[in-house]
Amino acid sequence: MAISKAMRIALHTLSYSADNLDISKTYKVARAIKNLNAPLSSIYKLFDKNIECNGRNVRVRLYRPKEQTRDNLILFFHGGGWVLENIDTYNNVCRSMAKYTGCPIISVEYSLAPEHNFPEGLEDCYAAAKAIFKNQTDFDVNCSNITIVGDSAGGNLAAAVSLLARDRKEFNVKNQILLYPATYNDHTESSKFASVHENGYDYLLTSKRVSDYMKLYAGDNKENWNSPYFAPLLAKDFSNQPRTMVITAEYDPLRDEGEEYAKRLKEAGNSVVLHRIPDVLHGYFSLSARFKAVKYTFDIINSFLDGDISHEKQFQKTIKLV
Repeated sequence: MAISKAMRIALHTLSYSADNLDISKTYKVARAIKNLNAPLSSIYKLFDKNIECNGRNVRVRLYRPKEQTRDNLILFFHGGGWVLENIDTYNNVCRSMAKYTGCPIISVEYSLAPEHNFPEGLEDCYAAAKAIFKNQTDFDVNCSNITIVGDSAGGNLAAAVSLLARDRKEFNVKNQILLYPATYNDHTESSKFASVHENGYDYLLTSKRVSDYMKLYAGDNKENWNSPYFAPLLAKDFSNQPRTMVITAEYDPLRDEGEEYAKRLKEAGNSVVLHRIPDVLHGYFSLSARFKAVKYTFDIINSFLDGDISHEKQFQKTIKLV
């Protein structure tokens, strides 16, 4: 169902209000509000472990499905613009993933900007991935397959971890799922992507807000903006990347850069499938699986986990790159 006129007006108002907030001054308040709403955090802390990365403790959390139906571990990097969110605020998302995929989930608490600029958060994710790929049993799991998954900024981090793993040759990522990932470094009016201009103003996540988050993540080092590990679409070499599923949202300023990343991976000879989910906004995957789009997303994720990269089920305007 398309977004109604009344909803568009409400979204426009909320987006305008958000753009008038200076995230560099308000991110601590936003974090505090999100933490207040984090469900069952104290219970889940009982399952946390720490990984060391450059003198920092990187917390990871294990979620087990009630019944494990797939021999696949999901390593998850949360979204939040590299600035907001944490494993506590993503409890419900990870619980749903465990429930609807039948896989154990390990969620990573990487360091957030602006206190920790690029590449610190990325190095935390890489350290967690390296530790888990090297020895799953240290984390009370043992699966034959590991799939890296991330949404939004977490999708950016997942793609960057896969590039780093190839370049450093310390472990081999075989599968990745990128949910509406941030892959490029320009979300201004000069952007080459139509979705930045079509969806960058009235759909909550605005282009200005993406740019503001990236400024906090990049810090004062201007060279960071041109790193392929900061913006994976800047990579000169897209070869030897994991079997990949990219999922984008129709009304998302990041839509086209995610789809371009899928295209570049495909052109480099990788196995890639792309789905655009119609009539949804950025971040929709955090909603309940009662929503049709979320349920469908779990359907195609499960198909991918089972090895079917040519998933043929149609869903309105869904597009594929096969």
